[in-house]
Amino acid sequence: MNKLLTEQIELAQNASQGDVAARKQINALTHPIINYQTARFCKRFCFENRYRYACSLDKPFGPAATGAHLCEWGNASYGWMLNDLSNSKRLLRYQAKDGSSLNNYLYSIANSLPFYERWKDWRFDGRVHVPTYIQQLQPAASQVFYGLRAQETIALIAQKLGKSEQEIQQLSRDIIVSLTKKNRLHLLNPPSTVSLTELTHDSAENDNFTQSDIPSYDEALEISEEKLKLHTAWGQLEPVEQYVLEALIIEQQDAGDVLLALRQLNISIKQGVAAHETNRQQLYYYRRKTIVKLNDLMVKSD
Repeated sequence: MNKLLTEQIELAQNASQGDVAARKQINALTHPIINYQTARFCKRFCFENRYRYACSLDKPFGPAATGAHLCEWGNASYGWMLNDLSNSKRLLRYQAKDGSSLNNYLYSIANSLPFYERWKDWRFDGRVHVPTYIQQLQPAASQVFYGLRAQETIALIAQKLGKSEQEIQQLSRDIIVSLTKKNRLHLLNPPSTVSLTELTHDSAENDNFTQSDIPSYDEALEISEEKLKLHTAWGQLEPVEQYVLEALIIEQQDAGDVLLALRQLNISIKQGVAAHETNRQQLYYYRRKTIVKLNDLMVKSD
């Protein structure tokens, strides 16, 4: 092992023991990494905050009202990442394996899937953000939103909240209609778990700190190109076409629920046929026609 790597191991060990000078060096080393990831993550999950608060990132994101308070999430995310990357257990694990420098070690962790998932768990307390317009429907709207996302039955949600099934049914429909208007129905997609050789997570009980941080490398060029074609073609579809494909194919909603949402929004999918007169057969035909249109748009982009 060369002298530089030996010195970096010693630096990490000294910092883990609270040496002030070593800590300063570690902070300086992680600063550009954390700065970059904080900007990435915050912008991805900013939601309505950009309109209510002044962004605290180095390069502010979005306009804010004059005199708005500083957003708490930028600085809080920076602090969380600094603690995750430079806590004592993390630093003690650095052994310069395969000639990896301390910077590469920390960079790989910060760009790994487990790091991203830990940050999201901290940021949202393990939950997806409930839009403000959903929260304002009723006091129980957030709980119903989470119940729908977990694919719980109306009866179970009603039992948990101590309300009638009719009330929960109506609130569920209101939530679906509100999300449809905002093109945000994907928020009701159930959470999925991706296993990368059974990655483990940090916990208070895990004294050995056996965290498997796997760098998330770029995907194959062919896959990226196909996604770009799909994204471009998808953007050329009409909003109602996007909604029907998203609801029936991606989210696998019942056709009856999709028809109900279209009727409540008074959206017709067939010329000369009113929204309230649209039937399942017409909806399925509209879906097939939209799929063909999407495929044609992707072919044209070649």
